[in-house]
Formats: sequence, C-alpha cells, structure tokens
Amino acid sequence: MVPVVRKCILILACLGYTIVHAQEMIFPNSFNWREVSEGSTLAFTLQTTDSIMPYFSLEGANELKVSFDSVGNFFWTPDDRVVNRLEKQKEVTVIFQAAWPSGKKIRQPITFSVRHKNQAPVVDELPVFYVKQSVVNRYQLSTDYVNDPDGDPIVFKSVLSQMPEGASLSSQGLLSWTPSRNQFNALKNNPIILEFIVQDQPDKAETIGKLKIAQTQLDLPPELLLVPADSALTLKEDQLLSFKLYTSDPNGDENISTVGFVSSDTRVPGSSLKENTIVQHEFTWTPGYAFVEEVEESRNIELTFFAIDKSTYRVQRKVKIKVIDTENVDEKDRLQYLKYRNSLIQAKGLIDLLGENHEVLTKAYRQAKKGKRNRSLVNASLGATTGLSPILLATDQSKVVSAIGGTTVLTLGTLEATEVIGKSKNDIMDKMKINVEIRNQLQLEGDNFARKYALKSARRGKEFDVDRDKLLLVSNNQKLVQLELDASQRSPQQINEKEIKKTFPDFVEE
Repeated sequence: MVPVVRKCILILACLGYTIVHAQEMIFPNSFNWREVSEGSTLAFTLQTTDSIMPYFSLEGANELKVSFDSVGNFFWTPDDRVVNRLEKQKEVTVIFQAAWPSGKKIRQPITFSVRHKNQAPVVDELPVFYVKQSVVNRYQLSTDYVNDPDGDPIVFKSVLSQMPEGASLSSQGLLSWTPSRNQFNALKNNPIILEFIVQDQPDKAETIGKLKIAQTQLDLPPELLLVPADSALTLKEDQLLSFKLYTSDPNGDENISTVGFVSSDTRVPGSSLKENTIVQHEFTWTPGYAFVEEVEESRNIELTFFAIDKSTYRVQRKVKIKVIDTENVDEKDRLQYLKYRNSLIQAKGLIDLLGENHEVLTKAYRQAKKGKRNRSLVNASLGATTGLSPILLATDQSKVVSAIGGTTVLTLGTLEATEVIGKSKNDIMDKMKINVEIRNQLQLEGDNFARKYALKSARRGKEFDVDRDKLLLVSNNQKLVQLELDASQRSPQQINEKEIKKTFPDFVEE
C-alpha cells in the first residue's frame, strides 16, 4: 500500500511541478492503534518519508516508563498507576521528534488513550501463625503482605472447608482461633495450611492466599483463671468459700506439673483443693465458728493459688479473705430446740401424773360415797361386871376361860365411814377440782407453746424465753402441793418425741 504522501508527489511530478521533499513521520495506520489498556503492551516502529534515517527521540514520557530508542522502536506497557480506578480512562500526550544530520527536525504530538484494567489482589508469602493452646489466638492479615495493585478496597473471605473448628475470619482479615487440647496436639506433627480468599471491590476479582498455622515455638508459662475473679472477699464463719480453678498451658496441657495453694493460716487444710481434671480444680472451705477468737471481731488471711509447668515456669493468683466473727446459729438452734423439747416433756410428764392422780382421786371419791350407804358402827358400854379368875380352875392353860357377869348397855348408830377412816369427801372433791384446773391450763399453754415455736426461726426471737417461763410457771403451780403427787413415779427421760406429739399434736422435731 503506497502512502498518500507518496501519491501526491508522483502526481506533481507528472504535471511538471518542481518537487520539494517534505519529511513526515509514518505511524501505524490501524483504527485504534492509539488505545491501550493497563497491563497490555503497545509496540511499533516509527518511520519517516525520508530515505535518510533520522535520529528519533521522545518528550513528555519520563513518568510513563516508555521504551523508545533512536531508531524508532516504541515499546510501552502502562502499569496500573497510569489511570485512577475511578477515572476508568485517561489520555496521555507525548511528542515524537525526528532529527536529520542536516539539522532538519520534525515534531509530532500523539495522544494515547489508556483504559483502566482491574487487577486481582496480590498475596505474598505470609509469616507463620504460631498459636497457643486454650487461649484466643489472633492473626491480622497485614497489607504488607496482602494488597491490591489498583488500590481497590479488599475484603477477606474464608473457605469453610479449610477452616478448623472454632476458627473465624473477619472481612477485615482478622483470624481468631482458640485451639482445643486435641487440636493443639495435632498441630505438633501436622501444621495446618489454611486457604482464604482476597476479593477486591467493586470488581470482585479474587486471589487465593495461604497461611501456615503451627504450635508456638516459645516455652511459655501456664495460665491460671479463678472463678469468681475477685481478689478480696469478706465472709462469715459459717459461710462457704468456693473457687473454681481453670489452668492451661500454651505449650499443651500435658506440660502442667503442679496446681496447688498456700495459705497464710495453717488451719486452712490442703484437702480444700480437689482435682476434677488436670486442668480443672475446685477449692471449697468453711472457716467454722471457732476460726475467729471471741476477743476478735475478724481475722484476715491470704490464699495464693499457683500452677507450675515442667519447665518450672510459675503463675499465681492471690486472694485476700476477711473472716468475720459469727454467732453459731446451728448451736443456738440446737440449744433452743432442747429448751423447747424439755419444756414440753416437763409439761407432758406433769399432765400424765395429773391424769393418774385424777384416777386415784376418782376411785377414792367413789369409795367414800359407797361407805356412807352401807357402813354402821356398834358402840357398847359396860355396867357392873363380875369376873371369874382362872386361878380357881384347873391348871391346864388350854382350858382356861373367863367369865363376865353383870349388866351391859349396847348403842347402835349409823355414821359415814370417811368421817372415821381417812379424810372427808369434800377434801377429795377439792383436790379433783385443783387437778382438773391445773391439767387444763397446762394443756392449753403447752399446745400454744408447741404450735407457736414449732419452727426454729420462731425460737430465735426474744419472746421464746418469756413464753417458756410462762409454761414453767404453770408447771410449778403452788396448788400442786395439795395433791400430794409422787414425782418419782415417772422419769422425764422415758418420754420421747412420739409421746410428746400425742399430747401436743403441733410439736415438730426441728
């Protein structure tokens, strides 16, 4: 194909005109030769219409990294920084120059159109992720190793089939994982090669990255967690102190050698700490009512819990305990119950004794009424009496007889037997009234006392001793003397809780 310029020269020569050679640059004649995309290569060889080879040069391309030599070879691969990702397209103008030895120069400006081309993110080789056991391990995928050539925003996505159990990867590239004991031990011989996805926005070009996960290579001390985590506590003598101890070792739980505690007071027994598993222990202790002396209001002690690994690395947690002197409620409840029980036993014993006494008095009263109807008394008085002495008879003593002679007067009368034998019927009736009165009053007061103080919480009040004294006052009624009771008939030790409940149904064994 003959260039247009050469055609014009031939026509002018045929017409007889004087031909003046005009040098021009010859560029590629394709339609879109001036268009190029980032990352693509534009290459051509520049020529002129002159038969003499000029010296070529280029201006305005210093920052474009264009390769253009003096014989006209043009080579350019625009990088990803030529066009901003938001511009999409950019025009760049450079000036081509051709110079001949004669001093002739021609210059031609050319405008290139550079299109933006999205590039996928780049992931370099990442540092190894060394993890510890039973603690939260975090690894940030840094832009020093993961970036986008275009400067596009990037997001991270996990490959679910690659993620170990319990691990998570945020869209910002934060990897978190708390390996279990088995997972950590498995890493010793089989480190994990974790794949993840890096995606740019908004074009969503993706790149697969890889991260190696292995056991920590450092010999680290164990870790100790107390639950609750309070470092200072206050408790009463009867209050239970309980701690749960969770230990772990970043180098593996099998590296834990000893878990224990030291107390500033030797009265805290070592048996208070019990091992559930190698990594879980429980501390339980109750000071007891004798822990704080009576002259003291409180006592301070310090507990130091510790864990030691096989490399003798040690970790410890200190807890300060203030023990406050406390009233022995259990002992007080026991003593109050004994008072409650013994008071009702005394009342029960007296009620039983009064019941027996009432039966005796009833029997005596019946006998007195029977004697009044059936009994009579013979009264004889002697007048002049003649006696016959045994001297006048034979000396056989077995046949001795006495003879009485003279006049005799007899008087028959009817009298009440009780007027002669024992006491009167009225006295018995009075005693029966006293018996019933005391027994009813004692039963009433005993029922009220048993019902009101059936619960131990009720016996802790001040009214308990007042009501108990009232019950004792009824049991010691001064009129009991008139009944002439035999207190030795039944011992209170023979009365048990079952018998108390028969007399006082509201009695409770608490």
